[in-house]
Amino acid sequence: MQRVPTKTRGSLRTIPLPAPCVEALRSHQARQNSDRLAAGARWAATDLVFTTRHGTPVEPRTVNRMFLALTDAADLRPVRVHDLRHGCVSLLLSLGVPPRTVMQIVGHTVMEMTMERYGHVNLGDQREALNLLGQALR
Repeated sequence: MQRVPTKTRGSLRTIPLPAPCVEALRSHQARQNSDRLAAGARWAATDLVFTTRHGTPVEPRTVNRMFLALTDAADLRPVRVHDLRHGCVSLLLSLGVPPRTVMQIVGHTVMEMTMERYGHVNLGDQREALNLLGQALR
């Protein structure tokens, strides 16, 4: 596996995480520390957050296979890992987070990318918008 530079300079940024994500990462770190101890001298020291049990990089296809297995076990439709990014943008927008804030969270440089490519409007949002319109017309 080869590490390559990020796509843009803006890709390198600090992103605050919600508490459940921080908790999950701390749990992961504890498991990884156990893996490091178990691997001993076989551990490949890297600066990666997600690695195999021996500290080596995880193949992207492996991540996708593992994630598909999780969605299957949860009886969900197949979802790609990258689809989570789309879902996050859509959810943030439906929660009323300002589009500019969402744009910065996902690292877009132009609003159009956030709104047109990722800003999926669900049926519930459409109903709520039209209910607001109905109230205004009364």
